[in-house]
Amino acid sequence: MTKYKEYVERMLSENKKAFESFRSVHDKYSTDTDKYQDEFNKEGEKILAIVHDWENKLCLQSEKGGYGKFTAGLAEKFQAEVRAFFPMIDHIGLKTNTFSIKRIKLF
Repeated sequence: MTKYKEYVERMLSENKKAFESFRSVHDKYSTDTDKYQDEFNKEGEKILAIVHDWENKLCLQSEKGGYGKFTAGLAEKFQAEVRAFFPMIDHIGLKTNTFSIKRIKLF
């Protein structure tokens, strides 16, 4: 198993409770984005912090080994593996504005 896949599995297993609660919100969000956007953003902030922390651990490990120029590709592979589990993770932090037009009364 490749290193980035191993790190993703370790991240998911060590933070199982957080990712399980995010999974339920993620599934609700994928069915109705407007209704669950605020809840998705709130839960997603915690998850993004965990994901970025593990990504930093992975990249730091390879930089110590002298493979610093390959860390960008490694980080992309790690993010792609996370997206395989949570396809809507890139939607965390989106702000939606509802558009409405005020009616003009002529009389």
